[in-house]
Formats: sequence, C-alpha cells, structure tokens
Amino acid sequence: MIGMAREQRLAEVFMEVADTLTDDFDVLDLLQRLSTRCVELLDVSAAGILLADPLGNLQVVAASDEHTRLLELFVLQHDQGPCVDCYRSGTARTNIDLTRPKATASWPRFATRARETGYVATHAIPLRLRDRNIGALNLFQKTPHRLGDSDIALAKALAGVATITILQQRTLEQSHIEKTQLQTALNSRILVEQVKGLLAERWGTSPDEAFRAFRSYARSHHLRLTDFATSIIDGTLDTSSIPPPTPET
Repeated sequence: MIGMAREQRLAEVFMEVADTLTDDFDVLDLLQRLSTRCVELLDVSAAGILLADPLGNLQVVAASDEHTRLLELFVLQHDQGPCVDCYRSGTARTNIDLTRPKATASWPRFATRARETGYVATHAIPLRLRDRNIGALNLFQKTPHRLGDSDIALAKALAGVATITILQQRTLEQSHIEKTQLQTALNSRILVEQVKGLLAERWGTSPDEAFRAFRSYARSHHLRLTDFATSIIDGTLDTSSIPPPTPET
C-alpha cells in the first residue's frame, strides 16, 4: 500500500482512534486494532505491542494475530530481544536481519525461534512519550525488504498513538494513575488469554480462531473485551450463546 492509498488508510486509522478515545474506551481492543493496522500499512507480516509491568519486564498485550508461535516470540522478550533493548534505551532498533548471527548475537534464543517461525527481519519501536518509556512495538517480516525512512516514521507515529492511547495526556503527571492504567491493560490481556484457551478447548479450534469469534461477538454486542472475558470466566455468561468460529477456507 503506497502513495495516496496509504495516506487515506492512515487518515482512516487516526479517525478510528479519535472516535474510540472516549472516557470509557476499550484500550485492549484499540491496541489490537493498531497491531492489525501496522501489518496493513507497513507491509510487514506480524506486529505486537508489549508493555512493561511494574517490575520492568515486557508483557504482550496485543498482537496482529493470536498464533501460538508468534506469541511465543513476544513472551521470549521477557528478558532478552530487540524490544527489551528498545524499551531500556528508548531508541528504535530497525531492519534487524535475523539471518545474520552477528546482528542477533545478543539474543540467541529469540533469534533462533524467530528464524524457525519463518521471520527474516524484525523491528522494535519504543512506546515513548517525553521521558517516559512504557513498552515497545514489535514488527516482523517474512520477506527481506528493508523498511525505508518513511515506513519507520510511520511506525513511530503508530507507536505514538498506542502510547497516548494508554497514558492519555491528562494523566501523564499522575504516576499512580499511569501505573494503574498499565496494570489494567496487562490484567486484561491475561483474562483474554484464559478465555481464548477455554473457548478453543470447548470448540476444538485454534486459539486464533477462538479469539476472532470472541472479539467478533464482543464488538457486535458493544461489549468491552475485559468485561466480556470476566463474564465468561466467572460463569455469568453462557458461552453457548457465542457462535463458534467457522472453518477458514
């Protein structure tokens, strides 16, 4: 997607974000959308958003898809990987060639698993606003083309949207609120992971298919993902009312 088509799509993304940022918006769903939009706009294969927990360890909160092997790559960056370096330094790491041992010597487990999954390049963009680093945007490619300066600038803009989505400017100077918002996003992801596994087992489908059905039902019924997941976990919602995913062709 290039030229005017990409500019138009980007404008639609920012309008989508603006329409969503209300006092009671669903931060997890919005981050999920941003991950998907990164893939559409940047011609990459996968994207994920990782946030630092109170101990400074990165945890995945949103991904462009829920395939287990992709999520494992994010989980591996708990203590090593380009996102860890990016988060700690506040500096982007881009066009990392995963096929070159010298380029990935600092992250042997991450690089090996990424190559086994079929990725040949990766990028890590900090979620940073002013002097605050709260996580990283991680991009993966299965083809070896380099992202140019305009693509990197766009990735940084999308990372900025994600950052502001989480922090919101009116709370930037209130550290206790910021920590609460970050922890809420992390807790929400844990709930969704539990529901995803529960539904996948119940329906005999993949976690990715279960997540799509779960999210589709939530959006069609105007439910926040976190509230919807909670109602499933505590048994107040009968999961038989959720249409199971249809097999992909």
